[in-house]
Amino acid sequence: MFTGWRYRIVSLIGVMLTTGIAITVANHPVSQHLFTTYVPLFNRLEVTLLTGESLQLALFLSIGIVAGCLFPLYKPRPRRILETVFIAQKRVGVAGLALATLGFFQWSHRLPRATLVMIVGILMLLIPAWFVWIRRRPTGSDGRTLIVGDDLVQIERIAPEINGSVLGYLCPTATRWNAATDGGVTVQKDDLTEIESEIDTLEELDSLTRLGGLSRIEDTLVEYDIDTVVLAFHHPDRAEFFGTLDACYEHGVNAKVHREYTDKVLVSENAVGTLVNIEVEPWDPFDYIMKRVFDIIVSGTALFVLSPLILLIVLAIKHEGEGPVFFSQKRTYLYGETFQIKKFRTLKPKRGGEVGTVIENDRRTTLGTFLRTTHLDEIPQLWSILTGNMSIVGPRPAQTELEPEFENEAIEWRQRWFVKPGLTGLAQVNDATSQEPAEKIQYDLQYIRNQSLLFDLKILIRQLWKVVEDVTELVERE
Repeated sequence: MFTGWRYRIVSLIGVMLTTGIAITVANHPVSQHLFTTYVPLFNRLEVTLLTGESLQLALFLSIGIVAGCLFPLYKPRPRRILETVFIAQKRVGVAGLALATLGFFQWSHRLPRATLVMIVGILMLLIPAWFVWIRRRPTGSDGRTLIVGDDLVQIERIAPEINGSVLGYLCPTATRWNAATDGGVTVQKDDLTEIESEIDTLEELDSLTRLGGLSRIEDTLVEYDIDTVVLAFHHPDRAEFFGTLDACYEHGVNAKVHREYTDKVLVSENAVGTLVNIEVEPWDPFDYIMKRVFDIIVSGTALFVLSPLILLIVLAIKHEGEGPVFFSQKRTYLYGETFQIKKFRTLKPKRGGEVGTVIENDRRTTLGTFLRTTHLDEIPQLWSILTGNMSIVGPRPAQTELEPEFENEAIEWRQRWFVKPGLTGLAQVNDATSQEPAEKIQYDLQYIRNQSLLFDLKILIRQLWKVVEDVTELVERE
């Protein structure tokens, strides 16, 4: 793996060579013939081959513009694979538009249309692959590793287990032993033993460099081009623990944790060793792309088709006059972050907001009961899916206020935080609700480990069938 100026030089040389290869292929008689014969919209063009000075001008111009447009990618910094691919393709597109503009206004050498389109198409594939390849991690190595945590004893213990270069660690200035020695803190005997051990450990950590506190996690990941973060928290359920995971997710950094703390994170079922890889992104990049496309198509189509019904529901709720049209509630999703979920209001407003899963009978309304039974109250969540906060299929987001209660009954509950929440899920189609968190989490984890586009489609069909059954039952009851 390349770092620093070596990375900049290698990435630039790779872009220049790749662009040269693209021009050579696009200017070849065979590719020109195939493209202008079998590709729609371009099959009326004549084969145009560049030679001599024209070919040299095309090479210099194309290499210069493409290399210049890709300048932001030359800086080594952690990125997710999908982010790298999308940025590279967007920059190649900009380069193609620049070449087309210069040629159109005759400000420079004009590339034949077929040649230009082929160059851009080839670079759309080769350039992202090049940047993903040079960012690969050596086999059997964690690359540039950073330890993040608040437990000095654990940091000292796991450092020798790391395969790769440990650049240092991030740790609060006020660790547990600092708090205990400040006075006024009651410490149990077992905790006192650990604290004394931490004090002794401080001198042994001289071989590792403290790079700052936990608040510097994102700056440190970018500044040192970190490949792997190893978490060493005394309490893995603290906010900083999942805040670090969130930073790793955003920057495409691999994350590991000591085996003792795997209950609250998503890891491979076959994970071995003292340090275990956390599945920060549990699915393949292709699965993420297909799932997002599926979400956009389904939610966008549903919002368009249901728009007349949405208007009728809004007018009916306003006519009922029992409160606002929408009900909003804080829910938890990726890495403990929260967002506001919206539904059509189905109950009379309650002071202080609604917390819990039990519905009080005196707050029910006729219209609300109908909307709940037919699941029409969930329609506004299609907008959250379209904007990317939710997915069509996934673990249902839980009420933030009730998360601690669910965790007490199901220790793996936070493993749901590693994927987007869904409008429906495997738990919902199997009638497992939040009132049985231990059962619900098992269905959620089964979905996370077996997700696929076909699986999502099956769950969606089963959910739609349940809606039909509920509506039929309502009609028969009436």
